[in-house]
Amino acid sequence: MNILLWVLQMLAALLYGASGVMKVFMFEKVSEGVRSFGALPREAWMALGILELVCTVGLIVPAALQWQPALTVVAATVLAIESLVFIGVHAKYREITPIILSAVLGILMAFIAYGRMFLKPIF
Repeated sequence: MNILLWVLQMLAALLYGASGVMKVFMFEKVSEGVRSFGALPREAWMALGILELVCTVGLIVPAALQWQPALTVVAATVLAIESLVFIGVHAKYREITPIILSAVLGILMAFIAYGRMFLKPIF
């Protein structure tokens, strides 16, 4: 279980890290032609990107260094909640594929949080 959780944490960190970089540094390019990016102001998308980057670090570093490992659970929980926000945004624009992707990622992050809290705690 520990290995599975570590693999999921690393994959999630890569995915959310890329997403955060795109929202913060490449917003104009990635938002072209995507109606749902108009749901929130540019500053809100940048804040969400920064949040994703912080949580990316939180998924790996605290657990790996055994320093405040509860922050890994917090990071996964925050990303799960963020997924709910994205489901709402995409539902407003009836974007089915992003809704499914956000739901899967939300479930994955909730599983990581649950796993690190109860199945194979790191603290």
